[in-house]
Formats: sequence, structure tokens, C-alpha cells
Amino acid sequence: MVEGLQVISGLVLLILGGNMLLKGAVGLSMRLHIPRIIIGMTVVSFATSAPELIVSAKAALDGFPDLALGNVIGSNIANLGLVLAVTLLIGHLDVRRSFYFTDWPMMMAASLVFYVFLILDQQLSRAEGAIMLGLLFAFLVYLLRFQKQAVVDVPSDTPALKPLYLVLTHLALGGVALWGGSELLVAGAVGLAQIFGVSERVIGITVVSVGTSIPELAASVIAMVRKEKAISVGNLIGSNIFNLLAVLGITALIAPIATSDPAILEQDVYWMLGIALLILPLVFIPKGLRMGWRDGVVLLLVYGGFLYTTLI
Repeated sequence: MVEGLQVISGLVLLILGGNMLLKGAVGLSMRLHIPRIIIGMTVVSFATSAPELIVSAKAALDGFPDLALGNVIGSNIANLGLVLAVTLLIGHLDVRRSFYFTDWPMMMAASLVFYVFLILDQQLSRAEGAIMLGLLFAFLVYLLRFQKQAVVDVPSDTPALKPLYLVLTHLALGGVALWGGSELLVAGAVGLAQIFGVSERVIGITVVSVGTSIPELAASVIAMVRKEKAISVGNLIGSNIFNLLAVLGITALIAPIATSDPAILEQDVYWMLGIALLILPLVFIPKGLRMGWRDGVVLLLVYGGFLYTTLI
């Protein structure tokens, strides 16, 4: 099936492109002598969100806003219900205190702002996209000034300095791969939706969102198997914050996103808010600031329920 091959090829290119863009962006930042904390907060975060951003922007520009929204909403649900769940089934995670001071409250605030903007007129306008980006900027400034320990640092295996030609090559190849991957993925996703008689929203919130969450899942599983504690609940929550404020904010600035599928407002947004809200009691029960395999089972069951209600 041509459409299926387009989706698979697009996902592969997005993953490879995002990885190359990350290496190039970090390498360039280090050559410019930008502090590591700034790199971790801005360059790394934006680069790892590049696949979602490119896909959502491409979908919105091509006239498929439900695919753009479904991609981000589904990615946020998958980050907690799938990526975090599978990670917890492998081993427990200790949760930093910044979780309830910074990470979780900001994720809920970003989710609620997105919900309010969308519920008011069923769209995200350019003005609302600008507000979301403003909130992200304020959040980054707050982290820089008061919560530096909450910042995800540059990966430890990143070389201190790369040759300029290699940095530029990574940036160029990463950009081309992301563009090509988004073209293939959006075309394949729309084609699959037409073949199976489902909406772009369903394809976006399942196939596309899980695909763009594969890098986070792979990194988390590898880290847990190697017993590396660099992965944390805060990392995944931070990814959700960037997905909402950066990906949707920038996409709305490029092309306003108007939803036409009522299920996004009547169902999907509430699943996103619900699983985000569920994280808080799971962190404190039964043992404070630690999540284990039981929490992973709960999250996986919730994610299964989400997929069931979406696909039936």
C-alpha cells in the first residue's frame, strides 16, 4: 500500500532529520559559546519538538487542521500514557520536587490555555498563537532565573566542539529530511484516512502522534535498560509543554488552525487534560515523589481506553 509506505518513510525521515537537526543545533550553539543551560532549555527542546512542529505546520498549511491538532494532542497523551507507562514498567522513577512547583502546574496551565482558546471559537488564531509563544518565553525566563535545576541539560555524549562543516551538514540534512518526511507523512496520513473512511483527526491522534513520539519512547527505554537516571517525569512533561505552546503557537502564527471535527473538542481534549491531571495523584500515591510499575499499568490502561474510544 503506497500510503502506508509514505507514512513509514515519512516517520523514518522525521526521526533521522530531528536527530541530525539536534546534533547540528547543539554543535552550532557550542561554537557560538552559548551556555549549556540555555542550549538545554531552548535549542534542545525546540529541536526535539521539530518533527511535531513540521508535521503540524505542513498539515495546517495544506488545509488539514484536524491532523495538525490531532498530532499534538495525541503526542501529549502518548508521552504520558505510552512512553512514561512503558518506562515505568521497566523500572521506577524518582520525581524531582520541581514536579509540583514548576513542571506539572505549567503543563496544566498550558493545557487549559489551549483548551480555552480552542473552545471559544473552535480555532487557534494568530493572536492566540502569539500569546502561547509569549507564555512559553515567560516560562523559559522563569526557569533560567529560579529553577535552573529543572532544565534538561545537553546530552552528556555530545562532543564539546564539532567542525563547522559537520555542523552545517547536520543542519542542512536535518532540515531537508524534516521537510521530506513531513511531505510524505501528511500525504500518507490523508491517503490512509480516505482509504479506511476515517477522519484526518483519527489518523493524526493515533498513527502520526505515536510515530512522532517514537524517539522519546526509544530514548526512555534505552535509558532505563542502561539504568541511567537522566530520564525523568519532568522531561516528558516539558515535552508536552513545548508541544502545546511552541508547536501549536508557531503553527497558529503560520496558519490559523480551525477544527472541523467535533470529537476534538468533545473527546480528545478531555483525554489530554484527564491524563495530565492523573499524573499528580500517581506521583504521590502510594509513595511520595516516586512512580513505579503499578503507575505504569494504570497509565497504559488509560491509554488503551483512549485508543479504544477513538477507534470504535
